[in-house]
Amino acid sequence: MSSPFLYFAGGRLSAAELTSARLDGDVVEVGEGFMPADAVETFDLRAGSLAPLLGDTLAATHLSAAWVHGVLDEPPTRHAVQRITARRLSPAIDLRVRYRAMRLPDRDVMVLCGAAVTTPTRTLADLVRSRDAADRAAAERMAATRPELIGAALAWLADCGPLHDKRAAAAWLRGRQEEVTR
Repeated sequence: MSSPFLYFAGGRLSAAELTSARLDGDVVEVGEGFMPADAVETFDLRAGSLAPLLGDTLAATHLSAAWVHGVLDEPPTRHAVQRITARRLSPAIDLRVRYRAMRLPDRDVMVLCGAAVTTPTRTLADLVRSRDAADRAAAERMAATRPELIGAALAWLADCGPLHDKRAAAAWLRGRQEEVTR
């Protein structure tokens, strides 16, 4: 279910009206939409703002999920998305997204305000396994601000089967876990 605090071009207001309202200071941009300037930017609003981009077939992952979960202050320039449907997709080329065709298991997805996003545990595991510097920086911040996720991400990695960079990710997480317990 979407939020009454989110506005998208072509919905209740046109793109021109939303842009004008933004210039007047009545609304601010959030993800792919707008929200009232005096509303609190919650995880639900962040996720819901991606709903037009994700639809019913995609979930936000990596930096996009980290932004939704409050790890990042600003959304990424290109959103990381992955399919959640059983059928393969041939998505239209969109410069706003980085698409992964591998299906996400249901247990790794949560729905917030009508938009699918990876769980915090899966998000941390994905960020740690990435070789991208921005993903690794987000993993550092996520582990520092939500240390309870470190053990959960380790357990997720232990149960997930073969994955790329799994050993290095587990070693990194164990190192962070030792730092937290000191």
